[in-house]
Amino acid sequence: MHFIKTILGKYSTWLKAALLPLGPWGVFIIGALDSAAVGLPLDPVVAYFVFINPHLWWLYVIMASAGSAAGSMILYLIGYKGGEALLEKRMPKARFEKIKKSFEDHEFLALMFPAMLPPPTPYKLIVLSAAAFEMDWHKFLLAIFLGRVARFTILSILVKVFGENVIEIINNLVKQHLLATLLALAGIVFLVFAVWKLRQRKNSKVEAAA
Repeated sequence: MHFIKTILGKYSTWLKAALLPLGPWGVFIIGALDSAAVGLPLDPVVAYFVFINPHLWWLYVIMASAGSAAGSMILYLIGYKGGEALLEKRMPKARFEKIKKSFEDHEFLALMFPAMLPPPTPYKLIVLSAAAFEMDWHKFLLAIFLGRVARFTILSILVKVFGENVIEIINNLVKQHLLATLLALAGIVFLVFAVWKLRQRKNSKVEAAA
């Protein structure tokens, strides 16, 4: 285990050094590669850049989110071409039906919410599911982008408060209090959704009155 941690630490250090000259574009590239199933340490990279340039946190959030959305198009094409048959081969029927229902009920949130969550959320499986269930690609990109913006904005705030080592703190929190973390994030998403629905109803009433 110590050997693995040492290798990962050296890899992370090399990655940061290679990306530093690229600035925000380095964050975009890592975001795209990570979402395209390569599996790179995106969160530590974002945290590192926010830590060394805190005044540009918003730019790193946007670039990481945009890169993540762009890279996800690779999985979208695979899932769209493979269809539901691709998913049925890779998961139990009960889980398949559960995911399918979530997309039928709240398609946008079913993708945006997992995009907000840190590992070990099966994010790539959800992305494949969105494509297999033929989610419109415009909504697909927007859901991922907004979910990632929320995730990296929270990460940036935590980096400013706790420093670059906040990634380790988050990982420990998720491992030890997974249910509480998921419930808190679910509460945030529900609040955002409720506000959005209220605004929709208000706008509908205004249009009807007009």
